[in-house]
Amino acid sequence: MDVVKTQKTKSNAPDVAITAVLGPSQELPAETPTVTGYDWENGTDYNKILESYTRTGFQATSFGKAVTEINNMLKCRSIPLTEETCDPYEEDLFIKKKTNCTIFLGFTSNMISSGLRDTIRFLVKNKLVDCIVTTAGGVEEDFIKCLAPTYIGDFNLSGKILRSRGINRIGNLLVPNDNYCLFEEWVTPLLDEMLEEQVRENVVWSPSKIIARLGEKINDENSVCYWAWKNSIPIFSPALTDGSLGDMMYFHSYKRPGLIIDILGDLRRLNTMAVKANNTGMIILGGGVIKHHICNANLMRNGADYAVYVNTSSEFDGSDAGARPDEAVSWGKIRVNATPVKLYADATLVFPLLVAQTFAKHHFSNKKNV
Repeated sequence: MDVVKTQKTKSNAPDVAITAVLGPSQELPAETPTVTGYDWENGTDYNKILESYTRTGFQATSFGKAVTEINNMLKCRSIPLTEETCDPYEEDLFIKKKTNCTIFLGFTSNMISSGLRDTIRFLVKNKLVDCIVTTAGGVEEDFIKCLAPTYIGDFNLSGKILRSRGINRIGNLLVPNDNYCLFEEWVTPLLDEMLEEQVRENVVWSPSKIIARLGEKINDENSVCYWAWKNSIPIFSPALTDGSLGDMMYFHSYKRPGLIIDILGDLRRLNTMAVKANNTGMIILGGGVIKHHICNANLMRNGADYAVYVNTSSEFDGSDAGARPDEAVSWGKIRVNATPVKLYADATLVFPLLVAQTFAKHHFSNKKNV
């Protein structure tokens, strides 16, 4: 009786509803991946867990695509330069072509404020990237951490109370104001030296040359800027005055006015790196000036060959930070035949994992083979 009733109900259902709900599917291409997750019956294997992300879906799949994109950069980068492509006439060691794929790494200041600084230092120390673009905070926070620690706090701490105690908050990180006082004591004599060299020797200081000098003077292996100086990896910071370093330059200008910073010189150096490169890859953590500065440099060569963005911004307000890679393709900043990836995530969560599956494997595999 129940079966008869069910069949009667089905036959009496509106045709439009049946067509809408029970319409047949067209077959997907045979190579379309199926969704599967990690098999926990095999125990905890972190490498296999991360490899499983590709077929997990959502941002896990974007993570897997980002791993593939970065590994493609590294594969291209590992091809030896030929006599014709090694750029023998470039005298500037910081922008001289060193590999077959020039990798531009961009990150906002909060990346250095966080523990991600140690991941970035690993890349720079081991010459796994060729060029860095960051904001003023991405420079000064690196030096400040050599002078005094940054602490873990909470996103919900009262700004009013923190201000009364002389403690600055960066998200859930805490930086005592004394740290910036130590920074002033360290950097002011160096600004004096740079001004004297400008006057006495006609030295033209650009942001990247200032950062290299400070990296040399900090002489601390915990510093990203130290390793960038030591390995002749340029750090460009077009907004170098927009932070504590700018504050110190402001105060210094009253004490000893006259220091001039040449921004155009750095623009030419950065663009020249992109133009001369055989291939280029962009890895950009965050948005704003660092993202656009790298992308615009790659416009000068009709686009980057590889690109990975990691940020949490959306495109619906027209911001550069939120723009997807396809928008950069429309401008000629990423090549039309590229396979760029945007990973919507907090970089402090995912970038160490990306490095684990790409740069670190590449680096330690090469060390074993030496």
